[in-house]
Parts: sequence; structure tokens; C-alpha cells
Amino acid sequence: MTDKTRYSDEELQEFKEILLDKLEKAKKDYDNLKAAISGSDGNDIADTSPTFKVLEEGASVLSKEEAGRLAQRQAKFIAHLEAAIVRVENKTYGICRVTGKLISKERLRAVPHATLSMDAKQGLDA
Repeated sequence: MTDKTRYSDEELQEFKEILLDKLEKAKKDYDNLKAAISGSDGNDIADTSPTFKVLEEGASVLSKEEAGRLAQRQAKFIAHLEAAIVRVENKTYGICRVTGKLISKERLRAVPHATLSMDAKQGLDA
């Protein structure tokens, strides 16, 4: 790779489009998880007979707990994507926070919110 210190405006725009697309999908997934947690998806146990209600409530609680964990993880992912968009706008996107070198385009396309190069992530600091 050349000794570029940052990506060009055209390259940054390409990455911004990738980030915005991922952000849109992540927000939709987050909304779906929130709906599952609140029970607004209509698949609750309100109209089942009391015999099955006790059994289904246990499964429902477990399902809501799992959805809650997934929603927390999704919210964190959304925050990382939004931070990456800010870095694009500041023209600091794609610079490894450990080595100060550019993160490879291949890595950024695979993990667009990455802040570490593969060398830094693996502890090589090369």
C-alpha cells in the first residue's frame, strides 16, 4: 500500500454509502427487536387457555430476554456505525487508532466501522 495518510473524498463517499446502508438495516433490525420485547408483534399468550399459559410464559420470558440482549448489541452496533459516519465527515475514517496507518479497503468493506487494522487487532502493531 502507498504511504497515503487518508482516503480520498471519493473513497470516503463510497464508504459513507456502505455505512448508511448498514445503518438503515441495523435500525430496522433494532426496531424489530424492540417490538419483540414489548410484545407488540401480536404473538403473545393473551388469548390462550390458562393450561398452556403457564408453559408459554416461561418460553416468552426467555425469548424476551434474548431479544433484549440482541437489542443491546444492535444498539451498540448502530452507535459504532454512527461514529464511523462522523469519522468519514471529519476525513479521519479508515485510519487505525493504534498504528496511525490506513486500514485496508478490504477490511473496511467487510467491517465498515473498524477502527483497527488487522495488524493492530492481532497485536502486531506493524
